[in-house]
Amino acid sequence: MSKTRTRKSDARQRLIETAEQLLYAEGIQAVGIDRIIAEAGVAKMTLYNHFPSKDDLVLAVLEFREAKFDAMFEKWMERHRKVGMDGLEAFFAALKDWFKSPGFRGCMFINSNVELADAEHAASKFSAQHKERFYEMLKQNIAEYAGTTKADMVAPAIALMVEGAIVTAVMQQSIEPADVARDAALMLVSKSSRKRK
Repeated sequence: MSKTRTRKSDARQRLIETAEQLLYAEGIQAVGIDRIIAEAGVAKMTLYNHFPSKDDLVLAVLEFREAKFDAMFEKWMERHRKVGMDGLEAFFAALKDWFKSPGFRGCMFINSNVELADAEHAASKFSAQHKERFYEMLKQNIAEYAGTTKADMVAPAIALMVEGAIVTAVMQQSIEPADVARDAALMLVSKSSRKRK
């Protein structure tokens, strides 16, 4: 790879990482392009060479955020599995780890959807797709704990508990909603098991 292309790739990545930090901490509407350019240390033309509009940058940030978040969440889950937790318990323990992480400000995908207020926006569509992928990962962990049939029955309700826990954790500045959602999820799985007997 040529030095010029490497510099362009480095600049693009720096823009994405800088924008991700700013947009997550302060919101899409509150952070302007000029601030991102200044903090990333690039020229305005460099930004527009990579991203024709702020919308394009926001979408790239969400794609980057998904990869980063998924890797982080999987790492946390793996750590909990290593001490003997099953998939569902590890999921909620990782959720709690996320709530405890420095600068936690909820789910960037929920926040983006709310701020953009346009279901047809490319970033809103990507956020909705991310939530579908996150739901499937949760459902797999429920299936590991309770079996596929029960997972099909209870996953929609548990997913709502998880999303509610995320929002409540931000609003209350507390990690406790992860435990509340975990306990409710385990109770729901147990109740559905009794009903099927």
